[in-house]
Formats: sequence, structure tokens, C-alpha cells
Amino acid sequence: MGSTGRRSFLFLQGPTNFLFAKVADRLRARGHDVHRIHVCVGDRIFWRGPGVTEFRGPWSDWPAFVAAFYARHGITDVVLLGEKRPHHDAAIASAHASGIQVTVTDFGYFRPDWVVVERDGLNGGSRFPRDAGVILAQAKGLPPLDRAVRYPHRPVTQALWDMTFHLSSALMPWPFPHFRRHTLNHPVLNYAGTALRLARAPIERARTRRVLRALEGKAYYLFAMQMEDDYSLRAYSPYPDLDTAMDEVLRSFAAHAGADAHLVFKLHPLDPGLKRWRSRIGRLASARGVGDRVHFVDGGELEALIVGSRGVVTVNSTVGLRSLELRCPTFALGETIYRVPGLAFAGALDDFWTQAPSPDEALVEASLRLMGWALHVRGSFYDREGIEAAAAGMAHRLDRSLVNQPWADAPRVDRPDA
Repeated sequence: MGSTGRRSFLFLQGPTNFLFAKVADRLRARGHDVHRIHVCVGDRIFWRGPGVTEFRGPWSDWPAFVAAFYARHGITDVVLLGEKRPHHDAAIASAHASGIQVTVTDFGYFRPDWVVVERDGLNGGSRFPRDAGVILAQAKGLPPLDRAVRYPHRPVTQALWDMTFHLSSALMPWPFPHFRRHTLNHPVLNYAGTALRLARAPIERARTRRVLRALEGKAYYLFAMQMEDDYSLRAYSPYPDLDTAMDEVLRSFAAHAGADAHLVFKLHPLDPGLKRWRSRIGRLASARGVGDRVHFVDGGELEALIVGSRGVVTVNSTVGLRSLELRCPTFALGETIYRVPGLAFAGALDDFWTQAPSPDEALVEASLRLMGWALHVRGSFYDREGIEAAAAGMAHRLDRSLVNQPWADAPRVDRPDA
């Protein structure tokens, strides 16, 4: 399939790396117009190239500003990360009203070296089918996915680049005095909490080992915690915070799980540690009368925890999808791409503890293939070769209108000149 003709792309906020700038370079080379709007200092740092406009006005002016920008520049496509950030939400609404296509990206549903590229929204907002028959039909004939890791995730690079973006925007606000960050907490507070958590890591590892040793030979369920800054948790679930979701699970577990069953809460590896989760969970569990059967771990090998469990509960974390890959019964409390009968348990949470079957083998395989070939490119946000690969794949999908289309070469287009 060749290019679909000259178009005009607008890039809004993206990941804390040069991915969007590199995608833009490739689109320009293919004859497209490219524009960019900056709304904070961090945007400036991670962009290279022409076509930049800066929005410095109050947020009440943003919807009219972006609508006028669309019309003035003949925008045909908007590309962004985080569709539920306030200014992105307004930009998407205006784009839809004008018939402009919206493409959203983020870390892949598969980890570590896949990048998702979707129309309009991710996870709960994804256009991925939620009907088993449709998934099986659309996946028919698609080849298996190569899940061997090509591009490593580099956590130190991620930390440095994230800090560069968020701290520059927080500590140098004067160029963009009305900028609203999408995170719940000030970045200085987040990073201070993260530093303290890292300092306590040896203590937490020892505690985790003790918990896991005590659970050997016992039946347990796993709750995969998410960061409260994760907009998927806030936008695609009924919960205002993680505490509310955990208390709902504890109530159900106490009333309906077997008397011999345990429940393990696993902290997200990037949680800044601003909430004292161990004591919070302990209080919630004691209030439900199951304090002796509920445990908290900060660490542990995720796949081993999943495989050893009777089932996984989460709000809408991608851990749920990995659980399905490992054929483990899975319950999603919120909206998510894998909340499909035959994948995640379709019954009530109260029934999950005793009635949830393993996911349907054929449906899991079909879902993985369709997600991989239709919604992803290979690459990484924090590995230089991985960024080049993701940029090549994204530019190809955008140029040839292959977003959300099963494209049999998608995971293999990873050359900078593709």
C-alpha cells in the first residue's frame, strides 16, 4: 500500500523522548506537512524541527485556539500521548467535530519493546473489538507474534528523561504560566518519594522474600496495583483512587473467597511511595476481618507470582493481559481492552474467587495476534535503537493510513530508513 497523499499532521504532547520529533522527520521526508504545539518547557526540550507554535494563554482559551489552528493549517491528523490529559481531551473533541483523525500512542500492551499506535484512545477507550467472534474472525490468518525482546527497556534512561521533562516544566513555569500538569502530585514530591523508596529497596526485598516464603504451598490471588497517576485508572474506571478499588476487592474477598485463600497486593514498580501502602492495606484488611490472609509486596518476580496464583485482579493494568497470556483467570474492575467474555472473567467479582475458569485458549491467541498486528509497532521509548524502530513503524502506519489495521509487516518495519 502506498502513501495516501499529502496530509497535514499536528503533534501535541508525546512521550519524554525524541520519538515524536523522529516520526515528524520521516513524515516530512514523505511529503507531508508537520506542525507542533508546545504547552510547557518540557515540550521544547524533546522536539527538534520546524513548524512550532507555542500556546501560553489560559486554559479557557485552549479549545478555541486549537480549533482555529486546525482550520488555519488544514490539519488532517493529530498525534498525541495521553488522550485524557485535559488539553488533549479538548483537542480530540474539536478534531472529531472537524473530521480530523486522532492517533494515540503509549507504551505497548505488550512489554518491554512494543509501542501502541491506536485510533482515538487506548485501553478503555480503544476501538479494539470486545466481541469474541469478531476477534476470532479478524485474527484469522494472522501469523504468530515474535515476542523475543529486540530493544531493552532502560529504566535509568527513563528516569533521567522523565525528570528532565517534568522538573523543567515545574521549576521554569514562566514561559508557560498557565500550564497544567496531568500528574496528581508535584514532580518534586514524586521524585523525593521515589528516592526514599529506592533507599529502602533492600529492606523491602527482604520483606518480600519473607512474605513469599510464608506463602509457599498456599493458595493465593494477586492484585496488581497501578500508579494513581495512571490516567487509565482514573479515566477508565469508577474509582477516584486506588484505595477505593482495593477496599472493594477486600470486601468481596473476605465474604466469598475460600477460607484457605490469601490475597497478595503487589506494588507497581514505578510507584513513588507517597502513600504508605503497607499500612493502608493492613488497615483495610483488618477492617474486613482478613488481616492475617492479606499481604503486601514491593518486589517479587511478576510472572512467577502470576503463575503461582489462582487468579489476578486489577483495575485495568496491562498486567491483566500478561495474566491472560499465561492462561491465568483474570478479573478487570475497570474498562480495558481485554475485558472480553472468554478473556477476563465476565461474571461478578464475588463469583471470581470460586468460579472463574482459565481464559479461552483460542481467544487469547487470536487476541494477542490481532493486538500485535493491528495496534503496535516494535520499539522502545528509552532505548536509542528502539526509538528509531518505533519512529519508522509509526511513520509508516501514519503515512499509509494503517492505524488500527492488521498490517502483516508492522512488527518487522524497524529500520530507520523504512
